[in-house]
Amino acid sequence: MSGANGDDRGDLGELAADVDEAVNRAVKTVELGRRGFVLSLLAFVLIVGLLLPWAGGHVGWQVLAGKDDAIPQLFAVTSTAFGILATALALATRRWWLAWVCAVGGWFAFVDGVLAIWSQQSSGASGAAGSGPGIGMVIATIGMAVLAAQWMRVAWSRS
Repeated sequence: MSGANGDDRGDLGELAADVDEAVNRAVKTVELGRRGFVLSLLAFVLIVGLLLPWAGGHVGWQVLAGKDDAIPQLFAVTSTAFGILATALALATRRWWLAWVCAVGGWFAFVDGVLAIWSQQSSGASGAAGSGPGIGMVIATIGMAVLAAQWMRVAWSRS
């Protein structure tokens, strides 16, 4: 009889360890549900935006590679880093802290996008107005705003 009680205590110990492991895993992750599809779709919109014209006759991936001014290039880097790469990593791992990185980084990239659009519309040293932003830059800026808002909702859903 005492052997059976010992086995029961061992089974309870294993069960307690399994429950603790499940709780720890749940604390570190977020459930995305349908929002995960929306987030991946928005990341795809950013990829499409990189294939469209951005500034100075260059498409987004060329701006990312350094073919244009610093401000559009900064937006290309931040939107790619936070909007595409960090989003893909956060969707794959479902880590809560990565949701916060995507949310805060997404808003930073959005502000970069607004500045990049402004830099394409303002006059340079010559006094002539800029050529204006390309459709890809506008799409990427709007996409970053929506993506950052979605990530912010995911990050705050844990509170």
